Amino acid sequence: MRQRLGWVFVAGLVLWAPVAQAATYKTDKDHTTISFKVRHLFSKVEGTFNDFEGSFVYEPGHPEQWKAQATVKAASIDTRVAERDKHLRSPDFLNVDAYPDITFTSTAVSDATATTAKLHGLLTIRGVQKPVVWNVDILGEGKDPWGNVRAGFTATTTINRKDFGIIWNKVLETGQVLVGEEVNITLEVEGVKQ
Repeated sequence: MRQRLGWVFVAGLVLWAPVAQAATYKTDKDHTTISFKVRHLFSKVEGTFNDFEGSFVYEPGHPEQWKAQATVKAASIDTRVAERDKHLRSPDFLNVDAYPDITFTSTAVSDATATTAKLHGLLTIRGVQKPVVWNVDILGEGKDPWGNVRAGFTATTTINRKDFGIIWNKVLETGQVLVGEEVNITLEVEGVKQ
């Protein structure tokens, strides 16, 4: 009986060990950027979201343990044009009074190598939740000069804003529309190990 319990205990340690190794990192807002780009007529407008928080679980070489979550304050949108930002916060676009948060929660990781991976998850904008896939570049992990362990990534994805209920537009005399439907999103993320 004791021997059987001993084996159960050892098996439990073996199964638990990989999970215990994974570290949680808190997003460093001073070294993280959430940016987007969308077509406007014959150019592209760029912007950022400046108020956010997030965390991720990361252990090099163990993608089965990787996870990420983030909450972005929709009202923090910033395209460097006050009137445009006011319109983007309105019910025509993000409707920030009714839907103050944009959220992401990961669900899986695939195609992981030492330097790249695909992060699958659920993105919620304006109360609409849709699956997205981020193309992730793994930039590295190590100690900074003050002894903190950091890890960094670049992640990109493209969404269709209409999928999230953002349908406002203007049709021009030429038949073209004022604002594009595709939104390219880039995350430059650095986290500090907790």
